[in-house]
Amino acid sequence: MPYDVTGATLRVMTHIPPPAMELQLLDAELHQLDARRAQLLHRRAWLLTVLQPARSAPVAPPLQAVPPRREATAPGVQNLLLVLGGILLALAATAFTLVSWGSMGIAGRALVLGAVTLAALGAPVALLRRGLRSTAESIAGIGLVLTVLDTYALHEVAFPDGNGVSFAAAASAVLAVIWTAYGIGTATLPRPAVTRTDPTTAPASPTLLLPLPAALAVAQLPLILWAIAAGGGPRTITAAVLLTAVIDMVVALRVTPKAVRAVAAGGAFGMGGWGVLAAGLISLDAAGPGAAARAAALFALAAAGAFGAAWLASGRGLRTSTAAAGGLFVVAALGGMLRAATPADWTVPGYLACGIALLALVRGGLPEPLRHGLGWASGIVQASAVLWTLPAVGVTLLGPAAWLSRAWSGAPGDAREAAATDTFWPAHATTTPLILIAVAAVLALSVRAAEWRPRALTAALTLTWAAVLTLPTALQLPYNVGLLVHGGMVMALLALRHRMATMLALVTSLSLACLALAAEPATLAVLASLTAVFAAAAWRGRLAPASAAASLGYATALACAVGASLDWQPQHIALLVLLVPLTAALLAARITDPATTKAVEITGAAAALIAIDLATAELPLLALVLALCGVIVAGTAIRPERRSLGYVAAALFVLAGWVRLGTWNVTDPEAYTLPVTVPALFVGALRRRRDPSATSWTAYGPGLTVTLAPSLLAAWTDPHWTRPLLLGTAALAVTLLGARHRLQAPLVLGGTTLALDALHELAPYLAQVVGALPRWAPPALAGLLLLALGATYEQRIRDARRVREVLGRMN
Repeated sequence: MPYDVTGATLRVMTHIPPPAMELQLLDAELHQLDARRAQLLHRRAWLLTVLQPARSAPVAPPLQAVPPRREATAPGVQNLLLVLGGILLALAATAFTLVSWGSMGIAGRALVLGAVTLAALGAPVALLRRGLRSTAESIAGIGLVLTVLDTYALHEVAFPDGNGVSFAAAASAVLAVIWTAYGIGTATLPRPAVTRTDPTTAPASPTLLLPLPAALAVAQLPLILWAIAAGGGPRTITAAVLLTAVIDMVVALRVTPKAVRAVAAGGAFGMGGWGVLAAGLISLDAAGPGAAARAAALFALAAAGAFGAAWLASGRGLRTSTAAAGGLFVVAALGGMLRAATPADWTVPGYLACGIALLALVRGGLPEPLRHGLGWASGIVQASAVLWTLPAVGVTLLGPAAWLSRAWSGAPGDAREAAATDTFWPAHATTTPLILIAVAAVLALSVRAAEWRPRALTAALTLTWAAVLTLPTALQLPYNVGLLVHGGMVMALLALRHRMATMLALVTSLSLACLALAAEPATLAVLASLTAVFAAAAWRGRLAPASAAASLGYATALACAVGASLDWQPQHIALLVLLVPLTAALLAARITDPATTKAVEITGAAAALIAIDLATAELPLLALVLALCGVIVAGTAIRPERRSLGYVAAALFVLAGWVRLGTWNVTDPEAYTLPVTVPALFVGALRRRRDPSATSWTAYGPGLTVTLAPSLLAAWTDPHWTRPLLLGTAALAVTLLGARHRLQAPLVLGGTTLALDALHELAPYLAQVVGALPRWAPPALAGLLLLALGATYEQRIRDARRVREVLGRMN
């Protein structure tokens, strides 16, 4: 509408369209807008449900430019480049010296070498002043290599015909001095003025790290090379090596730089190990006292270095270990001298004596770490000596087992021959008992600490036992003397009130029993003595379970040996062996200790099994042995705590009966089952009388099943009528008894057996009847059966309703 229209004009204007129509148009437009709005809201809700999973899913961040990962650090790249550059320059200098050296004159050679060497050694100084230590280290390494090449060039020009080893010794010494001076000289340079942005970062040290360790590494050669150049033998060279190790040790303990200390420590251990090994070989090869004394001097030098390190070192562990090494070197020196002056059999005792002598220094006024180290050295020597005796002890202890396969083949000449029947006696083992006794005495006398004293005494007892055990074999005493020594040791050990002593007595008795198998009289005497000795020990309570079991075991062996001595057959020997289970059963009833009782019973059971095994050669005697074992077990079952053995006794009786029936060629199963059924039913009746709550299946089920089941199987395969008739009669009687006393087991088992037996007997007639019946008979019978079942079911339902009505009236 134009802006210049006045109000008067508006009042007289005609409305197009009229107001009523315009109102209708507005209403229609608003209605359309509402409908459109509802449609859009519906569409919006649907879009929200569609977009909801997408909104809940994580949105991947936009891709950003990730810088590539750096696989090497800047210092690492710098060091690698410097090392490679130094190596290449060193190789180039070496190639120039070896290849192009001859094409230049004297002046040119000197000028080139001097200029290059001075430049290589001087450049690191300028680089250090600028703070470029890594570059300076690389160039300094090149300079050190050039000095080595200078010495080679000097030898080729000035000393071409001289002794190369002597020149190398002198050159290595000079180089060590020059490199040391060069390294110390660089340490006096002033520190560079470095502007630091980080106040916590210290400026790099201007000292070169390479010259001093390199100088020490070169210093390992002069003494060795001079010894070689002087024409020294192995002893001289070894002395030079040990002296170098001592110098390295002093440097490692007194020098501050870590790199120098590491090189010195490596040199000390490396050269020291080489020198000690060489000294040991020289000492072992020494043919006389003089050579042994010279080898001892080498060990003395090594010991001086080790004791010096123990005195100067600061760490407790290092001081103890070096003192122990020094003590071992002293033992090697003195023991080597004794070895050269004594026979070969006394070599180990000589070293052992020197090791024991170290204990005198342990109680002296030395510092505690040194005393501990010497104590460890003495202990190592003694332990090594004991380990050396183990082969002789093993042959003495285990060698007699070979007589198990050659019993009573004849007594050997001496104890060593008896022990080493199928093996060899170790060389130079004559002094084995002395070594063991000496170590045992040291343990018993030197260990005084309360916590270690019991262990030391136990170890001393074991070593003393081993010494006495090996005494007859080491000294080649007569065979009978060896038996007496072993027997006396068994009795002596049992006399001690110590658990370890009793165990050692048991082990010794086994070896003695095997050793006695060489001769029949010795076997009988030894087994009888061991039986009596261990019985006495068990009676006195010296580890009673083991002693009692051992006594019964040797009694079993004695019974077998007596039977064999009488030329009895094995099945007859079994009757003699049964005396052991009988004795065990009688003793077990009188022993009050549960452990001893169990050990006696187990040993008796083992003897009974041996008797049964011996009797298997003859079935009648086997039956007798089984029956006698059953009697013994039944007697044991009388004791209240052994009631369960009654089943074992019953089983043995049954087995005895079965074996006897087998010898009579009895094949009827009832002969085997009735002896089981009758006692089983009797036991079941007693149980029902004592415990009325016991079921008939528990009381009578096993007994009835044992007879009825085998008899029924036999009846089904028996073509005659006698067995089925008797079985049916017995089953009927069992069924009637079950019905009379209302017992489920007899009723079910007897009835089932009776039905199956009748079915077996009537089977041919039933087959004929079935064949004669018409085809409609089976369906008719099935229908009658279903009718009967239905009537029975209906009757039960009616009875249940009556009961419910009665209960309802009562309420």
